[in-house]
Amino acid sequence: MALRTRLALLVAVAVAALVAVGGALFVHQLRAGLDASLDSTLRARADQLVQQSGPDGNGEFQDTGGDGLLSAREALAQVVDPAGRLTESSAGTRDRPLLTPAQLAEARTQPLTVTSVTPTGDGARLLAVPVAGTGTPPTVVVVGTATQLRDDAVHRVVAGLLGGGAVAVAMAGLGAWVLAGAVLRPVERMRRQSAEISAGDTGARLAVPATHDEVAALGTTMNALLERLQHALARQRDFVADAGHELRTPLTVLRAELELAEAPGRREGELRAAIGRAADETDRLIRLAEDLLVLARADGGGLVLRSTPVRLDEVVGDALRAAAARAAEGGVRLAVGGPSPVRVDGDPDRLRQVVDNLLDNALRYAPAGSTVRVRLAPAGTGIAVEVLDEGPGFPAGFLPHAFERFRRVDPARAEDGGGAGLGLAIVASLVQAHGGSVRAFNRPGGGACVRVELPASRGQRV
Repeated sequence: MALRTRLALLVAVAVAALVAVGGALFVHQLRAGLDASLDSTLRARADQLVQQSGPDGNGEFQDTGGDGLLSAREALAQVVDPAGRLTESSAGTRDRPLLTPAQLAEARTQPLTVTSVTPTGDGARLLAVPVAGTGTPPTVVVVGTATQLRDDAVHRVVAGLLGGGAVAVAMAGLGAWVLAGAVLRPVERMRRQSAEISAGDTGARLAVPATHDEVAALGTTMNALLERLQHALARQRDFVADAGHELRTPLTVLRAELELAEAPGRREGELRAAIGRAADETDRLIRLAEDLLVLARADGGGLVLRSTPVRLDEVVGDALRAAAARAAEGGVRLAVGGPSPVRVDGDPDRLRQVVDNLLDNALRYAPAGSTVRVRLAPAGTGIAVEVLDEGPGFPAGFLPHAFERFRRVDPARAEDGGGAGLGLAIVASLVQAHGGSVRAFNRPGGGACVRVELPASRGQRV
């Protein structure tokens, strides 16, 4: 069922409930008011009859006319003596008691008002009052009046409420249906526009009504969602294209080396060299595939961290020892500074990968005779790891994109040890997975610095 129809039905049901409750209360008040008017008249008639009782209180009523106590005008009236006999009875009662024995017993102790049915089958309102001083038990005077006029008035009101209520419910439902259509029209328009947006339409946006209400807020939110999705799609396409480009080069080299090795007349030394180059390209492919896998898992939320208390200073020390041979080959010194021990909660293998990538990036551009320093320092409630080099630093235009994938300081150096441009991107993904942050900047005195901030372990004092 459409939302518009459900809203109309809901409003109709609510209005019907209000009309029913309000009508019931009104009819109840009307009936009570009419009964009060009848009771007032009955009390006056009963008082008049009681006043006609004998002055000595012996239960003998004065005769005010030739027809006895009750005149011919009395439609419903009776006098019941202490023995329960009808001493006076109007013509409309057909000499049948108006009260049941239980009602008569109650009426001898206090005035009693009841709604009953007369011997003729008509509805009646009865008032029974005991006559003081007429003995024990006392005489009871019963007066009554037909309730037909009251019932007719109530029936007319009920019929009017039913008819008017039905019209009100129908009008409310129709009005809600029309109003809901007007309110939901922009939503339906945005739904049609959303259905027409294709995967390749990267600039499509929904038309947002200038109403500044919830519908406009929904359109704005959906446009923001479209922008994020389209940005993610474009990023994914770029990622696939860049990955394909990066994989093509080592695969091409590997194929060429294998073809050369397969050529006839190759000497053993040439074959060994070709196989060695093919093995290097295979290692490069493995590293690239592993890096792409890390980034893909990070994007999909599938990067699993084995979180445990870690001595970060020991992780840095292991990474420096592993990089010592490469640093010595390039004539670069390695140094470390900061407090010890330093503990964080994280995955030791992933944290080692972060430090290894930062050292690899620093050593790639550090000139011979310079020093690459790793510095540990408190950072608010966490721990900072800084890797500093004395190289040329980051180009100003590269810094805003330093942690993007396949971004290289010098793309032309990719085939000469420049890497695939994934090292810093992996650092950013791993650090964010640990709840930390990372930034890159140039040092005032020259050289580059990459600063990683990680939350300290709960047991670490900083």
